[in-house]
Amino acid sequence: MAKVSSQELGNQPIGKLLIKQAVPASIGILVMSLNILVDTIFVGNWIGPTAIAAINVVLPVSFFIAALGMAIGIGGSSIISRALGSDNSVKALKTFGNQITLTILVTVTFVIFGLLYINDIVPAFGGKGTIFQPAKTYYRIVLYGVPILALCMMGNTVIRAEGKPKFAMYAMMFPSVGNLLLDVLFINVFEWGMAGAAWATTGSYILCFVFILWFFLSKNSELKINFKHLGLDKPIVKEIGALGFVTLTRQAIVSVTYLLMNNILFDLGGETSITAYAIVGRMLMFALFPVYGITQGFLPIAGFNYGAEKFDRVKKTIITAIKYAALLATLIFVFLMIFPEAITKLFTQDAEVLLETPPAMRWVFAATPIIAVQLIGSAYFQAVGKAIPALLLTLTRQGFFFIPLIFILPKYYGALGVWMAFPISDVLSTLVTAYFLHREVKLNLNTKVIE
Repeated sequence: MAKVSSQELGNQPIGKLLIKQAVPASIGILVMSLNILVDTIFVGNWIGPTAIAAINVVLPVSFFIAALGMAIGIGGSSIISRALGSDNSVKALKTFGNQITLTILVTVTFVIFGLLYINDIVPAFGGKGTIFQPAKTYYRIVLYGVPILALCMMGNTVIRAEGKPKFAMYAMMFPSVGNLLLDVLFINVFEWGMAGAAWATTGSYILCFVFILWFFLSKNSELKINFKHLGLDKPIVKEIGALGFVTLTRQAIVSVTYLLMNNILFDLGGETSITAYAIVGRMLMFALFPVYGITQGFLPIAGFNYGAEKFDRVKKTIITAIKYAALLATLIFVFLMIFPEAITKLFTQDAEVLLETPPAMRWVFAATPIIAVQLIGSAYFQAVGKAIPALLLTLTRQGFFFIPLIFILPKYYGALGVWMAFPISDVLSTLVTAYFLHREVKLNLNTKVIE
């Protein structure tokens, strides 16, 4: 029964299949994003606006370490999807075992390093002045649970690679709801402040891990590994590393961006500007959930059919995914252009933050309708195992364009220049991705030979 499920990736109509994969992914991302959003609203109203800024300082560090698990997960899941597509279950099982071992070894090492240098890392990411102490409190507690989060993120991608999107959705929903309940208990009832917010987050990671562990031990998963699969296999580790490096680089760039943005905005506008960025950042994670869901749903379909050498289905998957994602992105754009003031008021009633955040939000989301091409285009190369193009396209938006722009534009436009950098980098990276995706389809997917 489980085997039939993964084979559906190569047989069902593309439109129906993409919806079947993307809707659960979107719902899972929505619930997770709502969790982050409501968590920020709780923190802002129950602790204060400085607490929002403190969490924003910690996020890039904890997310980067957790992204090690996601990188290993996505890199390995690309191998698993293609292995299942070519009916190579032995390689799929060995890959999954290697993913588990790598995730534990790498994330625990980084957490130890992060705790040892806590007093240097927190200020480096913008935790200065009144932000330092609450950021340090949150950072220490959340970091304890980050290896568990990394295992969850790795496992979630493997569940999707098996063609089980509903279970991947549940894995994201349960901890999100649990985090909100723990927020109410620890912050509002027990009055633990920042420590309460941190323990609620760590507790949610544990809930997620328990569910994912149950999935792989139950009959729902076709990947039944044993201890022999946990031993590292050099060729598989190398392939996981090459493909996972794309995701890791993407998250590393995000973390570097947070570091730079927090420091640049602190110099330009102090805690108020960092808080505005934190609110806009939450909306970036929340508002685009259906677009990210389409991207997540796209990955296993493209990878499976590429492994099965069904190139017409791969092309159709690309076109359909871009159409769906572009439509959703346009609807999101319209909503955010109309209601930024009302959205900001959900987080805080601070007058200075209410003044700065809405125009910033409009600038940040100004190019949203076109981002589908960039997201799907870079995801395609990763799905089919082409690590170098995937890496370069991943770097285009934030690495090649955004980071240079946030140094150049503020010299002429002040804080406004920081916000202007978002849509400009979106447009430039989309043009680059569109060129290489078109070239790939024309040269490789119109043939019957995989290079």
